[in-house]
Amino acid sequence: MFSKDKWSEIIESLTSNWFRTILTSFGVLWGIFILVILLAAGKGLENGVKQGFGGIATNSMFMWAQTPAKPYKGLPKGRRYNFKISDVAAIKQNVPNLKYVSPRNQLGGFGGANNVVRGLKSGAFNVYGDYPEVIKQEPMDITSGRFVNYSDIEQNRKVAILGAGVINDMYDPGEEVIGSYIKINGVNFMVIGTYKKKGNNGNPEENQKQIYVPFTAFSQAFNMGDTVGWMSITAEDGSSITDLKTQIFDVIKSRHTIHPEDDRAIGNFDLFQEFSKINGLFIALKAVAYFVGILVLLSGIIGISNIMLIVVKERTNEIGVRRALGATPWDIRGQILMESIFLTIISGMSGIALATGVIALVNMQLDGVDTSEMMFANPSVDLGVVIIALSILIISGLLAGLIPAQNAIKIQPVDALRTE
Repeated sequence: MFSKDKWSEIIESLTSNWFRTILTSFGVLWGIFILVILLAAGKGLENGVKQGFGGIATNSMFMWAQTPAKPYKGLPKGRRYNFKISDVAAIKQNVPNLKYVSPRNQLGGFGGANNVVRGLKSGAFNVYGDYPEVIKQEPMDITSGRFVNYSDIEQNRKVAILGAGVINDMYDPGEEVIGSYIKINGVNFMVIGTYKKKGNNGNPEENQKQIYVPFTAFSQAFNMGDTVGWMSITAEDGSSITDLKTQIFDVIKSRHTIHPEDDRAIGNFDLFQEFSKINGLFIALKAVAYFVGILVLLSGIIGISNIMLIVVKERTNEIGVRRALGATPWDIRGQILMESIFLTIISGMSGIALATGVIALVNMQLDGVDTSEMMFANPSVDLGVVIIALSILIISGLLAGLIPAQNAIKIQPVDALRTE
């Protein structure tokens, strides 16, 4: 129950020596400030790193054919084989909980020879033969026109979608891109769309120098037949591609007569596994932030506990009078604990408010900066952190006042009244 007299006594006790109260509360303020700032900085780093993935489907893996390391059923080790387009249908049919299975073929690469010509201009670019689903696995902003669709796949249309880097190299400023033609390894393709990718994952400039064409037109134009260079496979939400990839490998091994225990015949990059490691790193950073923040806060709590011991000593006569007038040990204990908790919460909330102001200033500075190529973005703390901080403050206040409160109730009324 609210007691005006009790709260007036708490305020009077804490304000009787302003300088001492402020110095004592600063330790708690600084501890909470450090805790919130560390958590916000960790969140900003996490946002920046995840932003670098550019919205890519992280529950994915990439798979390509290598040479078998073991002989099997009369076939020698070290032989060469290729994935086939029929493998895609087999994987979809035999492995559950897969969202996308996208075959891909590729021309060109970093440092390759010029493979694209337009008029008097030429350049070396990555050219990918893809299915429409790839835009959901590697999200990109279509800045004009459209992306590959299934009509393009079914009709083997020789159409292309160009990255911003390709346009800068192959077109003059202001020149119309949509509807123009480029020649890829001597084959004409009509441009139907342009895109731009964001994020700092990999080489941002190189990510814009890519050309996408329909998988079927690619295979027909460059004599690939039913060969698949590699696949991008994404699991359904709630399933892990890491758990499913063994089943995928088993399908490929069975179809291409590869030894079931040959782990070198199929190359893969498990993006989900790598992304999980990054998430684990940020969990560890958050734990370190809590550890350091709580240690700093602990020093402030010790300071409050010491001051409350001094306050109890100074109020020995007052406590003796109250005990003589019938105050119970719980009344005395509750009064000391309330003073400790009140001082701790006020100090801690001031630290939270100060940290919030600093975070707001940092975000104001970042608002005018393009953070897409940075490893730090939008530092913040959520409501859960504030609730946790308040819980820490309440528990800390109880701990800080516990020993002084116990000392207070041990004072005998007669002894207290005799104290000068």
